[in-house]
Amino acid sequence: VLESYELSEGREPGETTLSDLPAVLAQRKDMCDRMSLSESQIPTALLERLLAAGKKEHPPVCAILGGILGQEVIKSISCKGDPIKNFFYYDAADGKGIMEDIPPTPVEQFA
Repeated sequence: VLESYELSEGREPGETTLSDLPAVLAQRKDMCDRMSLSESQIPTALLERLLAAGKKEHPPVCAILGGILGQEVIKSISCKGDPIKNFFYYDAADGKGIMEDIPPTPVEQFA
């Protein structure tokens, strides 16, 4: 959502601020409507934190996500365990991660 907003406004990553929140929320609504997703899957609190963070980097988050990615590669190669299904949300503020299964949108069949 933030990347889409930054592109539509011609801004560089991290140039958004909390004052952009209403426009970002409108972007979220538009994107969720187009993709038939619930807006609750992209929490407002997350967008607020990302807007407030600006260009800050989060090295511990990179280490956690890298570890999870490595775990998923090993599960895939060894065929042991169920892989994460398509979406992993890690909240650095809470230190918790959530796996979300977002089903694919139906593809129209052409006759």
